[in-house]
This record gives sequence, structure tokens and C-alpha cells, in this order.
Amino acid sequence: MKNNQLPSFWVVIPAAGIGSRMRSTIPKQYFTLGNLTVLEHTLACFLDHPQLLGIVVCLSKDDQCWSELSVSKHPLIQVAEGGGERADSVLSGLMALSEQAKPDDWILVHDAARPNLTREDLDKLLFVVSKDTVGGLLATPARDTLKQIDSQGRVIKTLDRKVIWQALTPQMFHFQQLTCALQHARKMGMIITDEASAIEAMGFSPLLVEGRSDNLKITHPEDLQWLVPYLVTTK
Repeated sequence: MKNNQLPSFWVVIPAAGIGSRMRSTIPKQYFTLGNLTVLEHTLACFLDHPQLLGIVVCLSKDDQCWSELSVSKHPLIQVAEGGGERADSVLSGLMALSEQAKPDDWILVHDAARPNLTREDLDKLLFVVSKDTVGGLLATPARDTLKQIDSQGRVIKTLDRKVIWQALTPQMFHFQQLTCALQHARKMGMIITDEASAIEAMGFSPLLVEGRSDNLKITHPEDLQWLVPYLVTTK
């Protein structure tokens, strides 16, 4: 796929989480994979892309690790203070771009702890979604049988996995549209776990673009163990 077929884009990386489920005093985005931290791996895929306009990394106000990374001095990266929830961090990142991004500029939001995004999937998302009026996201079809349970942990029913997809990132929407959607969600007191859900709450239907299932978000210690040999040998 030629670069001139792809749109220019901005990236927002919410990286203010503390990773409590990793049972570590170090936030998971700063765990080391090979010679780089998780966050450095995450940023590399975007920094290598010729259509990148810039990146905003949203950090905790108490972050003490970012400034130690050489990538923190990259001219295409700026930082913003993250919030208590993901949506707050993303909105802060968008506000940091308010004097640079145009209303119709594409914004890609990507998890700080999702370091295995491939250039192929990134280009596929950019190419497909740039032709859509709403925006969209990488996702992967459900592969296992999924159960819905009640409050006691008992199965209510088996879900039809043919219509169930797992949302991944990046998620790609226009600057103004995403900003309005997140502001609306905040005003309504909604719990937003990803950007697509905020867009959905505005009455729009984001487009799903199938991505690789190994575009894994590090959430538990075993996730890190799974990724270590892969990243060390392929990046």
C-alpha cells in the first residue's frame, strides 16, 4: 500500500494508568521488553510512519519514568496530563491538540500497553477507515465460546460468537467528532471504556476493521511473559 493512499493522522496515547492488576509498583507501560519499555515499543510503530503529524502521550501527574526515556525528547511527541479515567486522559490529549489539529483531522487513540501493533494493521486501518464518514477501529472476531453470567457467576446464556468481536486499538475518528463525543459522555456521566463507545452513544456506528489477534493489551503478568519472546525476536 502506497503512502500517498493513506491520510495524515495524529495519535493520542493514554498512559496515565498505574496497572494495579500487574501487582507491581512500576506502571505496566514502563516494563522492559528486550531493550525497550512497553511504551517505547508502542510508540515505535507510529514514529516510523511517514503520515504521522504528531503524538500526544497522556501521563499521570506523578509520572517519574517518562523523562528517563530517550523517546521523550522526540520532536513529534508532546505530553499532556492524564486523568483518573481513560476518557479523561484522551480528552486531555485532544485539548492539547486543539490549536494544531483541524476539525476533520484523523485521531488515532492507542493503548500505551498494546506494543504489538504491526505496520500492516496500522496501514489497513488508515486506508479503510479514511473512506468512512464515521470512523472505526481495529477488532478481532471472537474465537472462543462466550457465556453471559449473572451476579452469582452462573451462566444465563451462550452468546452467538458470529456477531461478537473484541475491540482493539487504534481507534480512529475525526478530531471534532471524537472531542464532542467524549465531552457528551462526560456530561451524561457515562462510563466510557473505549472511544468507539462514546461515538456509539452519539448515535453513530463505527466501522470494524479486522486486525491481528496478537495485538494484545498487557493487563496481567502472563500477558507480558507471552509477548517477551515475540517482541525480542521480531522488533
